[in-house]
Amino acid sequence: MSSSNSGIAKAVLGIAVKKTYALVVETKTLFTVSGLVLITSIVGKVTTAITVANTVKLQANPTVGTTQDIFAATDIGTTDTPAGDLIGVTGAPADGPLLGIGAVQAWGSKATLAAGDAGKGLFVTAGTIEQVTATGADGTIDWWLTYVAIEPNASVIAA
Repeated sequence: MSSSNSGIAKAVLGIAVKKTYALVVETKTLFTVSGLVLITSIVGKVTTAITVANTVKLQANPTVGTTQDIFAATDIGTTDTPAGDLIGVTGAPADGPLLGIGAVQAWGSKATLAAGDAGKGLFVTAGTIEQVTATGADGTIDWWLTYVAIEPNASVIAA
């Protein structure tokens, strides 16, 4: 990506952070959040196929407060999710992830996505963003998260 393109992406989406994760049955911290931030997008790129039945979700787990699903526990392996597919997030905790062959739409509820509105993002405070894999596990995902700091010195780093 050219420096001018990365500057545009940063101006639109904020700072990008990446975490590569080989799925195993566990709760895995993907990102550590310090302070209040606005997550503008989360997308996973499958780098090794996911081929077994499983139950996977993302959740925000604050240092103080209540853990909240980012997307509902969903089987993303019974119907294979091959390398190259993308996993998108609607931002509605009751929704499952959006799966796409090389493309998923940006953040927003399923209703607003259908209407063409990409939504606004998700505010989270200090804590972690976790992937919970409750059953079955294979495959690898590169998770990308973009954010904007709301509080001074707030940040997100790969765990």
